[in-house]
Amino acid sequence: MSIPLLEYAPKSQNQRVEGYEVANEDTPTIYRLDPATSDQDIDSIIWAAYRQIFSEHLILASYKQTALESQLRNRAITLRDFIRGLGKSEVYRTQVADTNSNYRLVDITLKRFLGRAAYNQDEEIAWSIVIATKGLHGFIDALLESDEYLDNFGDDVVPYQRRRFGSRPFNLANPRYGTDWRDTQNLRGLAGRSYYSIRTSGQLTTADIRRAIPANFFIMAGSIITNECNYQRSLATAQSYVSSGGIPDTSRDHQEQPTVKPVAVSLPYRYIPGNAKN
Repeated sequence: MSIPLLEYAPKSQNQRVEGYEVANEDTPTIYRLDPATSDQDIDSIIWAAYRQIFSEHLILASYKQTALESQLRNRAITLRDFIRGLGKSEVYRTQVADTNSNYRLVDITLKRFLGRAAYNQDEEIAWSIVIATKGLHGFIDALLESDEYLDNFGDDVVPYQRRRFGSRPFNLANPRYGTDWRDTQNLRGLAGRSYYSIRTSGQLTTADIRRAIPANFFIMAGSIITNECNYQRSLATAQSYVSSGGIPDTSRDHQEQPTVKPVAVSLPYRYIPGNAKN
């Protein structure tokens, strides 16, 4: 028995209200399948779906889903089923799902499939439980069967960013830039080894050492705690010491001059010049 979706609320009630925005160059283009009559229209819709779900920097010839494209061109499936197939594809799993934690996967997937970011951490937790219990395919099905998706996009509209707040579209956010993926790659490269074990193994390479140094450096830097320096207290201490201490008189007028007494010195030998004549 799967756990039902936990209840969550937006941070503000304004997120439930339709926004009034003046059309400009950032206004998204709405791609619909029903009025498409030519192959060029279908190509534009397929390209828009790839750009929204896979992101622009992931659209490669090897990433194309030819079987889904053929079914969409023949109207054997709806556009919503085409979007569903892209979300369940091996490309989306390897390039997005496997490189992130469940929380970041929820945020990226909401941006690409529902056109908005996660409301708060409560929503990320709620959907991450769905991922943990139903997997990636169950998560995609839950999003595309939700009332929010059906009300905004239905069966024949490519998802788009409904609100533009940031400096760039959601679909341009690279999923590989997360700290979880970076730390995972470091651990995979080191295979659990430390710099000392690599250095003393006798099988080290320059690449192994360079991969081992950053992780150990961050561990060392995190363990260092610098002592706090209170400059105000130090200044007050110095001023108090100067005001309370007496300045010694170093003038020569009040000092007794030391007397030097001649001391007889007996040499152990008599000095004889080298050129002396008897």
